[in-house]
Amino acid sequence: MSGKRPIKISVRNAEFQVLSALRTNRSKRSQEKEVFVEGTEGIKQLIEAGWEITRILFRDGVRLSSWGESVLQKFSFTKQIEISPDLFGELSEKENPSELMVTAKIRQYDFSDLKVEKKDKPFYLLFDRPSDLGNFGSILRSADAFQGDAVFVLGHSIDVYDPKVVRASLGSLFHTKLIFVESLSKLETFLKSEKERCGLQVIGTDSLGSQSLENQNLKPPILIILGNEAKGMSVHLKSLCDTIISIPMFGVVNSLNVSCAGSILLWEVRKNAKILQ
Repeated sequence: MSGKRPIKISVRNAEFQVLSALRTNRSKRSQEKEVFVEGTEGIKQLIEAGWEITRILFRDGVRLSSWGESVLQKFSFTKQIEISPDLFGELSEKENPSELMVTAKIRQYDFSDLKVEKKDKPFYLLFDRPSDLGNFGSILRSADAFQGDAVFVLGHSIDVYDPKVVRASLGSLFHTKLIFVESLSKLETFLKSEKERCGLQVIGTDSLGSQSLENQNLKPPILIILGNEAKGMSVHLKSLCDTIISIPMFGVVNSLNVSCAGSILLWEVRKNAKILQ
């Protein structure tokens, strides 16, 4: 292996404290604009998406797989840290730690990135104040699977770069244009311009929505809005919707998990888009 020699960590020094904070502390991730990633699939997707890796961590005295060795060789000039097994275990969220962990610079997007693209039939998803890490990770997987162009996050919410989101998304996070909506006024301005530019329709979702999904033909250009898990969409968001739809259900419990409901809607839009091609 050419490049820099690995740094060795066998005590809880300053470098270790930074790594621990990036894994556990939202404020530290926000301050450093870095994400902590553990797990083969997440790291593979991060590399494929071209995110900038800032550190590669591996255990002292533990033989790496051919894949692990290939990562160290490919990023031989990235900071590599050889950590004692006990401290490596402290950084891991798993009973059996992955062979590698990495940190990477967060890739940031905003409305201007979408204006540059100017897609004729954009396919957007907005999540209003997401509060569950697993739900958000699952929605990112669905947004990637059904080729959403961007995912907007509105209001005070979970930390979308929490390691649990990365794991739940299976690395889809790294292929997603995540846009944080700073205010409803900026959202309104964007929606107005998109309606004028491409005829964007804004579709809200609610279990009590007046229109049933089975009577709708959802297709791009479109923005689907998912409400907060407990409170649903805000009154203001509802006022921005062209239509509020419900998903017909036939069981005893009249409720779908938001990630399940979102996946159904995303599939419906993608299916109709394919039919039109």
